[in-house]
Amino acid sequence: MASDRRRTQLSFLRFEFKYVLDQRLREQVEAELGHFVELDPWVSQQQDNQYPVRSLYFDDPHWTTFHDKVDGLHTRSKFRLRTYGSGEAGAVTPLFLELKGRVNNLVFKHRTPVDAALDRSLRGSALAHRVAGLAAPSDVRDQYLFQLHRRELRPVVLVDYLRRPYVSRFDPEFRVTFDSSLAGWASDGLVPPPGANRRLLVPGHTVMEVKFRHHVPAWFHRIVQAYELRRVSISKVCTAVQALGLAAETT
Repeated sequence: MASDRRRTQLSFLRFEFKYVLDQRLREQVEAELGHFVELDPWVSQQQDNQYPVRSLYFDDPHWTTFHDKVDGLHTRSKFRLRTYGSGEAGAVTPLFLELKGRVNNLVFKHRTPVDAALDRSLRGSALAHRVAGLAAPSDVRDQYLFQLHRRELRPVVLVDYLRRPYVSRFDPEFRVTFDSSLAGWASDGLVPPPGANRRLLVPGHTVMEVKFRHHVPAWFHRIVQAYELRRVSISKVCTAVQALGLAAETT
């Protein structure tokens, strides 16, 4: 099933285009897309046909990963711990350690499962090292272990959003996702600490991501032209870091 593939796919290499849409434009574009795409089967029975995503991002004390993105390096990468849900202690949602990055225009993502025995109330260095111990053996875990000690990686920011995914009726490798209700916390754990500063990111807007392996179909080009869509370079984690004023700590 498609939902199983979404859960078990551990690696991909593709192009990603991003667009930021206000609510009215999102509704128009999403309705137009309905002629060419269908909901990912995973969300067909979910409330509002969407699911929550929570990502805890890692960086070093110098915020190297953040600055690599801001400086526009053509080759860069980042580690994150991802789950689908609130991340609360006792949650049974799957956990993945992910390495995501870019080589020129191509985006790659590699992930490895993290054992559900992980105590989701852990924070900071204790969490970072426990993730290394519970991640399934893989190149991702090995690279994470190396960077954990070499760069003193630690969790720094948490990002939440709701995702509605679509798949092309004609090409299963062409996907469109709508990410809304984006929010970020300055957090060193999967659960924000009490009183943590929460910031809405791009409030009132949705980030539409178009993901494909080979080419953008002609029908999508027509939608881009009809609605005068403009590609943007936006990173959820960098947007959160800037909104929360975290990078200012290094200047």
